[in-house]
Amino acid sequence: MTDSLTKAVAGALTNIRNPRVDNDVISAGMVQDLTVSPSGEVSFRFELTRDDPPGLVREARRAVKAVPGVRHVHVDVVEPVRPPSGGAPPGSVPAGAAARPAPSVSAMPDLGQIIAISSGKGGVGKSTVAANIACELAKAGKAVALMDADIYGPNIPRLFGLTEKPGVRDGRIIPLERYGVRLISLGLLIERDMPAIWRGPIVTKIITQFLQDVEWGKLDYFVVDLPPGTGDAQLSLSQAIQIRGAVIVTTPQEMAVGDALRGAKMFERVGVPVLGVVENMSYFVCPHCGDRSEIFTSGGGQRLAEELGVPLLGQVPLQADMTNQADAGSPIVVAQPESPAAVALTGVAREIVNRTGGKRVALPIMTG
Repeated sequence: MTDSLTKAVAGALTNIRNPRVDNDVISAGMVQDLTVSPSGEVSFRFELTRDDPPGLVREARRAVKAVPGVRHVHVDVVEPVRPPSGGAPPGSVPAGAAARPAPSVSAMPDLGQIIAISSGKGGVGKSTVAANIACELAKAGKAVALMDADIYGPNIPRLFGLTEKPGVRDGRIIPLERYGVRLISLGLLIERDMPAIWRGPIVTKIITQFLQDVEWGKLDYFVVDLPPGTGDAQLSLSQAIQIRGAVIVTTPQEMAVGDALRGAKMFERVGVPVLGVVENMSYFVCPHCGDRSEIFTSGGGQRLAEELGVPLLGQVPLQADMTNQADAGSPIVVAQPESPAAVALTGVAREIVNRTGGKRVALPIMTG
């Protein structure tokens, strides 16, 4: 039984081809230490270089899971370490080389379409964009939640004017709600002046608890406001849930665009599609004469979108009173829906709906 199941698993993996080497993952030596137990427990090491398509891991897991008799699949993804000369043969990993666990992804269908709002650097207005997108989706009649995953700088409570702590019922956290959006943030659970001096494992634990221990209910859209960069929060989220797509927020300056590019490439690396780019603080519209002025520079968001091969979802202008509205807890699409910034953000929300089909998607359930 075990021998036949092992052959079936290996056969399934030979159907997964790596276009970089024009060979299947078994023949290319990417699958190592394949073990299959009599009870259907399958484990193997998957060697993935920086140049390989990141989706190969997911394809391999799906193929193995589809084999009759397989109950559970565990994959350790490692980047091959090549000796400078001689030494171990190609494809081998030296003893002690660090392996990063493969994503143990859960569809969590009640969360609906999971949209990650990300940026390469801080100060580009990512949280403002996330808050307004969530509010606009709620205005459009969608069941929406917004999770503040920026553990070190949680700004969502301020943007929604919330100071009270969420309640607990039957051991589960009850999210607060404002403007039709269900909300959770570390900023609602700790004192305002308490610094979050935590290492990666704690960040991962908090994000996992926000996903699993909050009574989110049945949603159409689950928007996640991520911290800047490509660290623990981004990796934890991509490993915990099936993200429908990421929206990359940048400003027009080349420094911001370069950082945003790295953030987008991180999502590609873990197999999360990038839905598009939002250029925030794109230009300034004079409230008196209506003239448009490009204060910083122009075209950065469009160039980033073209380099990534994704659409520019919108250009959001600077607006004189937008900061005051945010500090007062009123996202601009709620406070001034006809203003230039609100109109642009409404367009971004509509583009997201269009690109996600505007309805629930039956995402495949991934097993770890």
